[in-house]
Amino acid sequence: MNITVINGPNLNMLGQREKEHYGDFTYENLIDTVKEHADSRSVDLDIFQSNHEGEIVSKIQTSDTDCFIVNAGAYTHTSIAVRDALAAVSKPFLEVHISNVYAREYFRHTSCLSDIAEGVICGLGIYSYIAAIDYFVHKYSSA
Repeated sequence: MNITVINGPNLNMLGQREKEHYGDFTYENLIDTVKEHADSRSVDLDIFQSNHEGEIVSKIQTSDTDCFIVNAGAYTHTSIAVRDALAAVSKPFLEVHISNVYAREYFRHTSCLSDIAEGVICGLGIYSYIAAIDYFVHKYSSA
């Protein structure tokens, strides 16, 4: 099984920003933890991060993957372009968030992606990604 993880703007700043929401783990910690878990589940994982909307759209359009785990960051709440790219490729995806967006500012309560996502996982920190991997392995793996 191949899973592509898409991380949007400012996720590269983990460990430096808003520790009350995101904790003090770094982006490198996130990548290492998620890759280690994927390896243990025999999942080929491609992790991509960009602060640029067009790069995220291009990655979605060109990924040869079975499914996506998408943490679009602020683009979750604003980007019709990311939504349209995910709809166009017709591959299952889960929307994930490190923080509980529903316990934060009101503008984070609305997502452009949720209604076309297979599900939404939020507020579990790094484990939001782990839960998403486990979900896809359980639902789609032929093993």
